[in-house]
Amino acid sequence: MIYDIGKLLSENTYPGRGIILGRSRDDKKAVVAYFIMGRSQNSRNRIFEETADGIRTRAFDESRMSDPSLIIYHPVRVLSGVTIVTNGDQTDTIRDALREGHCYRHALKKRTFEPDGPNWTPRISGVVEPDGQYALSILKSMDGDPTCCCRYFYEYDRPIAGAGHFIHTYRRDGDPIPSFTGEPERIGIEAESAGEFAELLWKNLNEDNKVSLYVRYIDIASGEADSVILNKNV
Repeated sequence: MIYDIGKLLSENTYPGRGIILGRSRDDKKAVVAYFIMGRSQNSRNRIFEETADGIRTRAFDESRMSDPSLIIYHPVRVLSGVTIVTNGDQTDTIRDALREGHCYRHALKKRTFEPDGPNWTPRISGVVEPDGQYALSILKSMDGDPTCCCRYFYEYDRPIAGAGHFIHTYRRDGDPIPSFTGEPERIGIEAESAGEFAELLWKNLNEDNKVSLYVRYIDIASGEADSVILNKNV
């Protein structure tokens, strides 16, 4: 089943943080998207900004930042044509493992979910190869039990044109917030550009909870990329 990503987002007030990986409709571009949402003032007080190798989060108003742990990190890094996107500092863990000749799974076996009980927020990660192949992962607690980390890996060696996969930290809002379950959701990708896809995602993310969005379209033949950042705090 292929889901409408706009509908999925508009019907869920709090999917948390989300990663979308896929292929453009013309089969020429790898598609990457990452968004963050927030319920607390601390989480909402953030923006995305570009770096030399991707993006980072930073406080919009430094005077209002109460705890930078878990919310200040590099969501996206590019290393030798490989795009790494995650919801935490495991971006750096994966990058360092790749530099040492290991794979992303080797890196993530060293990590667990976030230490933020009772939510135990899952760590979600994605890796896109220069040829457009991609993989997604989620590390989460066993039904809210912090003594057991479940690690799931999903690898797509021949992405389908006009389609992708969506994984997010939470199924929905709640207290505690229930973790994502099942396989990454298969979605259609009709947008022809990073700007068009960003507009679609942004308008369907919950207005109260959305914080920042990053979309990247990578030309598979040349490696050139077009990226868009949208921040609620401007």
